Amino acid sequence: MEKIFESWSGRLQPLAWDLIVVLLAVIIGLIVKFVIKRILNYYKKTEDYSLFRSIIRHLSTPLNHFAPLLVFNLMIPLMQMSPGYISLLSHVVEISLNISFAILLVSAINVFEDYFYYTYDLNKANNLKERKIRTQIKFIRKVLVTLIVFVTIAIILLSFDNVRKIGAGLLTGVGIGGIIIGFAAQKSLSNFLAGFQIAFTQPIRIDDVLIVEGEYGRVEDITLTYVVLCIWDQRRLILPINYFIEKPFQNWTRVSSDLLGTVFLYLDYNTPMDALRKEFDRLLGGTELWDKRVKTIQVTNAGQSNIELRVLVSAQNSSQAFDLRCYIRENLIKFLRDNYPESLPVTRVAVNDTKPVKQNILKKDN
Repeated sequence: MEKIFESWSGRLQPLAWDLIVVLLAVIIGLIVKFVIKRILNYYKKTEDYSLFRSIIRHLSTPLNHFAPLLVFNLMIPLMQMSPGYISLLSHVVEISLNISFAILLVSAINVFEDYFYYTYDLNKANNLKERKIRTQIKFIRKVLVTLIVFVTIAIILLSFDNVRKIGAGLLTGVGIGGIIIGFAAQKSLSNFLAGFQIAFTQPIRIDDVLIVEGEYGRVEDITLTYVVLCIWDQRRLILPINYFIEKPFQNWTRVSSDLLGTVFLYLDYNTPMDALRKEFDRLLGGTELWDKRVKTIQVTNAGQSNIELRVLVSAQNSSQAFDLRCYIRENLIKFLRDNYPESLPVTRVAVNDTKPVKQNILKKDN
């Protein structure tokens, strides 16, 4: 094979031969990519998720430049250039190949992420385990991508002789430099370490329901340095990640997604409790929001002018618990207003019937 290439290279001009080598490398690389894609297409399934389909979706574009660069890197010795140009071209191709390989690795991580997302689906009533796994996967993915980028940049820089010499000279000052950088980046490093702690101890997870800074919302994203909380009205509250290590907050779904919803009603003393409990049972029987675990009505306080009723209901998750609370509150008030209006809180004023006092007005004679 090598003799054939040498015979052809002797018959053609060097520039034309070099162009043919480049074109041939691109064609061979695209053929290799096409064959791999055809094989994966043959084995992919027709279901919602397929590992082969995920590989095609994420790796197809990176292979468009990685395969031709890899083939071209192997064919560089066949080119008819001066040694100086061959060395420069080889260096450029090597850098390009490193960048392309880094992109391919990041895309491969996306393939594994798709697999875990399919295996641990969040669309469940009780998705505690899935949220744990997803939180760890997202954090590990970000760490791996950051590591790949840094290693790729380091390899590219070390491929230059001048940079390698400078790096060797700087090794003597690594200790002092590390101390200086540690002090300068103390806050960033604490956030980064807090991210590791949150990923594995998990005081919060993806899709957890939190009360933070007086706001109700769900954990939408956890990065290496901050957490994004999606507020109920679609605002985003962004907090540094070490906030969840240093300050208290409420996590409504820490142990499970099941929640108890509470409704307080303030009514008059003549409220018919038996009729109210009967209506309460009827309302719960007519809705799918209630998970049939907890239901109770209790008088929890008695004031000077009214009584306090606490209605306790259970639901599968925080969204259903909120809707169930609103449903019960609205319909119990409607029931009392239509059937027992005297049970609604009133303000009583006692007026005593007193006789008017007649005043005598004395006039002085001038």
